[in-house]
Amino acid sequence: MVQIKHYILFLLFVINSTLALTQIAPDKYCIYFTDKANSGFSTDTPEDFLSDRAILRRQKQNILISTNDLPLAQTYVDSVESFGITVLNKSKWLNCVTVEVSDLSMLDSLIGVSFIKQIKNISVENSSTIGSNKFPILTSMKSIVKTKAESELDYGQADGQITMLNGHILHNLGFQGEGMLIAITDGGFYKADVNTAFDSLRINNQIKITKNFVHGGEYVYGYHEHGAQVLSIIAANKPGQIIGTAPKADYLLLLTEDVSSEYRIEEYNWISAAEYADSCGADVINVSLGYNTFTDTDQNYTYSDMDGETSIISTGADIAASKGMLVVCSAGNEGYTSWHFIATPADADSVLTVGAVDGSGIYASLSSTGPTYDGRIKPNIVAQGSGTTYYSSSEYVSTGNGTSFSAPIISGLVACFWQANPSLTNMEIIDYIERSASQYLFPDSLLGHGIPDFALANLLTNNISYNDFSNDNLVSIFPNPFNNDFVIDFYSADSQTVFVQIFDMLGKLKFQKEIDLNITSYNRIKFDDADSLESGIYYIKFTSSTNSFIKKIIKKNS
Repeated sequence: MVQIKHYILFLLFVINSTLALTQIAPDKYCIYFTDKANSGFSTDTPEDFLSDRAILRRQKQNILISTNDLPLAQTYVDSVESFGITVLNKSKWLNCVTVEVSDLSMLDSLIGVSFIKQIKNISVENSSTIGSNKFPILTSMKSIVKTKAESELDYGQADGQITMLNGHILHNLGFQGEGMLIAITDGGFYKADVNTAFDSLRINNQIKITKNFVHGGEYVYGYHEHGAQVLSIIAANKPGQIIGTAPKADYLLLLTEDVSSEYRIEEYNWISAAEYADSCGADVINVSLGYNTFTDTDQNYTYSDMDGETSIISTGADIAASKGMLVVCSAGNEGYTSWHFIATPADADSVLTVGAVDGSGIYASLSSTGPTYDGRIKPNIVAQGSGTTYYSSSEYVSTGNGTSFSAPIISGLVACFWQANPSLTNMEIIDYIERSASQYLFPDSLLGHGIPDFALANLLTNNISYNDFSNDNLVSIFPNPFNNDFVIDFYSADSQTVFVQIFDMLGKLKFQKEIDLNITSYNRIKFDDADSLESGIYYIKFTSSTNSFIKKIIKKNS
């Protein structure tokens, strides 16, 4: 199982005692502090700086409050601002602030200041042009096809991308993300405040907070459509057109990406946002972002940097995981390029990295590949990232390609799975998901552990034997009670034949069917002729060569 790393020695690695002005972008810098001695906060009173949700998450996972949870020493921040320097964002995990200066000489006044350890240049050049390739959607088309979902929810065209992972089984069991808090970090949520796909989010107050870590303030509903597309894959609720993977979850919309350029300051923006999400009590963070090349080519990473240790954002992602959040990250869309490897923070040890397959479960050539430079399996798992359904800001169902779209499918189902199993830690959640995947025993660099099966993962948490037909958790019957027809889902790990019979209360046989089961798959039987049954109580009997199982169903008045 993935292990969360420890960070006691982290600052010794990233911060040295010199004030070298290492350029990582123009006009914007990161100033690291020496300590938090004057912060005014204590690990003994976390309620002073963490929400109740954040504290509870730590308690449930036996995570101690540490010094990197403490806010920065405000006196240090005030001192920096007193020199006319604008503070953009703060990072308590890194013990630093990102700042903007109008004149490089303004930093000269900081040389020799006792509480400053290092200054890094991470700024960006001014640009009014929105980069059209910042979030490439490799194909996009208006949807004219509506598929009928075999589920209690009518997913519309999103049916395939959810049922591929047996996410609908979790939904049928009542786990649709309610009570879970998902943070989405992205470059903009264009028109998400008026898009009808999110009407239910607004009506039910499910968008809890919006925050802009690039431009400041709370406005996030401009800049770029990418974040709104990602949100629709998780949270849209337009039955018959599209329903997301966690339509009842709550959301934080956090803008971290500057769509006009690509500099390493965005990694620091993301860390500040992850800290904010942590403080708010987020359970899951979706990261449909990745970095390997930049506007300033001197900042470019190489494959040897994809070791989970080199980039500052991978370090931040692992710290986020160490706080008990589950970080879901897209692998990248470089599969067919000369780079072809995953980007960062997909290389981070403790994140759930998601690659892409098409609607048939075949590797999508755009999906970045593993392993990490140090030989770890990445991506961890895959989901549909070719022909993925989302809802456009122009108010129609559309499809697009990219691991930016496969990751949110997983993020929503992770929230549902965690809702169903609240006692598990984030790392246990990842472990069960990996164990449920199609090639868990023989992972590779294209699909990792393969396509996860969230219904199987849910069974595994209860130590259920795949072929134990005497266990109620193995069978899902819906709706029950029913009017005219109903559906039975059950899982089989072996190829076998099952006889299904329906008896009334007097033991009279009313219906029977012989079913050949697939290997390692959920199998579905739809009883279309149930409307011929009179209202009342019936029993379904499952019989195989080794087991028999009886379950009660109720027919309502038509």
